[in-house]
Amino acid sequence: MITNRAVLRASRVVLGAATGGAAMWALYRIDTAGREYTLLFIGAVVGALLAGAADFYRRTVRLTEVRVSVPQLSELTFVVNDDTRQVSWQLFVESVTRISTQRLSDDEGLVREALTSLYGLFATTRDILRTTRPTVGGDGITVEYLAVNLLNRELRPFLSKWHPRLKAHENAFPNAPESEWPEAAECRAELAVVQAHTREYVMGFARLAGVRDPGLMVGGVAPDGVDEVSRPYS
Repeated sequence: MITNRAVLRASRVVLGAATGGAAMWALYRIDTAGREYTLLFIGAVVGALLAGAADFYRRTVRLTEVRVSVPQLSELTFVVNDDTRQVSWQLFVESVTRISTQRLSDDEGLVREALTSLYGLFATTRDILRTTRPTVGGDGITVEYLAVNLLNRELRPFLSKWHPRLKAHENAFPNAPESEWPEAAECRAELAVVQAHTREYVMGFARLAGVRDPGLMVGGVAPDGVDEVSRPYS
């Protein structure tokens, strides 16, 4: 069975051969024009190769494999480098600092606040994915894959179901407390499941970022009183 990685390797070989052939032809043509142009061309090629090598090293340095288990996806193996750690750290911080990952007891908090927080998490995660370049990964399993599944499998279905229902109740009874909403208990029950699943994704982001003691961070403040969220990944 031909995998995506095999196709990618073959494409790189073909591209490399074509580039090399074109470079040699250009070198021959330039050489006939004069020695100074030949040296200029060689210098440009060497500079481009050095720049490409430096970028490749930066993207692959500290390359490791990390296993992550999340709801509906079972256990996944990620190939992690510095780019992956950076994106994962951003996703982790944005997720762990919102009430969307914190349990909401039946007698405290508001469902509206939780829904707003989930919407904020959805929008911020999408913005991070849009503004950062794709990371590398084996067989397409990247931190972006994990984040997109969080949006499409967990947040989107819940928000699509419950936001219109709560909004309709708020419009019909603008001055009534949320506790009088007939569907409040059902919504809170489903919210608890989504929050539990979201926390597993957040823990996955933490593992990919190399965060120390992510369980303490998701829970709040570490025992020594230091705000764990402010600590960069190791």
